[in-house]
Amino acid sequence: MAEFVDRVDVEARKRALKVFREKFMQILRQIERGENPTLVLPKRTLQNTIYDERRRLLLLGPEKLRRSFFDLHEARKFMQTLLMARIIYEALERDEYPTIRDLYYRGKHTIVVQGLDGRRYEENTWDEQRESDSVIRDIEVLTGLLREEMLILSKEKGKVVGYMKIRSGNDVIDLSKMGHGAYAIEPTPDLIEFIDVDAEYVLVIEKDAVFQQLHRIGFWRKHKVILITSAGQPDRATRRFVRRLSEELKLPVYVLTDADPYGWYIYSVFKIGSITLSYESERLATPDAKFLGVSMTDIFGYGSKKPYLSEQERRNFIIRATDKDIKRAQELMNYHWFRTPKWKVELDIFLKKRAKLEIEALTSKGLRFLADRYIPEKIQTGDWID
Repeated sequence: MAEFVDRVDVEARKRALKVFREKFMQILRQIERGENPTLVLPKRTLQNTIYDERRRLLLLGPEKLRRSFFDLHEARKFMQTLLMARIIYEALERDEYPTIRDLYYRGKHTIVVQGLDGRRYEENTWDEQRESDSVIRDIEVLTGLLREEMLILSKEKGKVVGYMKIRSGNDVIDLSKMGHGAYAIEPTPDLIEFIDVDAEYVLVIEKDAVFQQLHRIGFWRKHKVILITSAGQPDRATRRFVRRLSEELKLPVYVLTDADPYGWYIYSVFKIGSITLSYESERLATPDAKFLGVSMTDIFGYGSKKPYLSEQERRNFIIRATDKDIKRAQELMNYHWFRTPKWKVELDIFLKKRAKLEIEALTSKGLRFLADRYIPEKIQTGDWID
């Protein structure tokens, strides 16, 4: 199998194996010195997650936890961490590409021991995948490697199309020649090489259906846009791909979501990161991303800004917010990064009107309205939220 592995993968394996050896050899040295084997890693908790206002990122705070073999409260987690590290290390050595589900099954078994009292005891390595997934995240924190850098695969979700050529593996792929389809962003986006790009900005769309509509009418051709969909809540690969476009190619990034608290949170995940993965925000988040819409002020207007929808269209298209939507909006108001003047206006209007709107409502005015007026006009006039 090794003869088919491309050079980029080989280098990635070498880097990951080196980091694993350096980190976990420390355990062996502790044992040789007669010490209690201990792992020290940052706490992945809400209380240890901070918002860095200067860098505009969610990051892990300074608190650490010590996971020791002879600590009854931490021994199981210690064992799970070393077990998962061994499985990942072996997969790297064997030129394999395991999924997180594979890793769950490779480590799932029951340990049987004879106690000092003569009784037989059984302990499962882990019962559910959420346990093994949590251990993988601990290893990411401990090693400083994304799971993608360990060549662990996950389901492809995001898609991209535009005037762009990339090298993936041994192949050069032209993203402007995908027919009616689009390129599925691979689970290891750091292994993609950007060869040639002719674009003025990146447009990330929450809804896959809207992405498909804009793709079909050639929106990205007319406006020289790298068009991306997250197909809902973004996966890690899509977030990393967008970050690279912004950081390495210096392309402006705009995000288009539904006008509701869940769409707005999707934007914030792209921009400042997520609480769950705050330890990787520096590589996954795009602080310069801008919220293009759909906003409450687009619907109802505000000050001198005129609404995009008429009163009749609002009656036709608006959806009544649920109690769950209201609760989510109130949660957003507690996040520091949603306390800016513009976001305060948006959330206040939402809570007052108790109304939401899907992107598709704008296409009800005609797809050309969305493609030829709404998106270009908002970008040209700077009508976004930073």
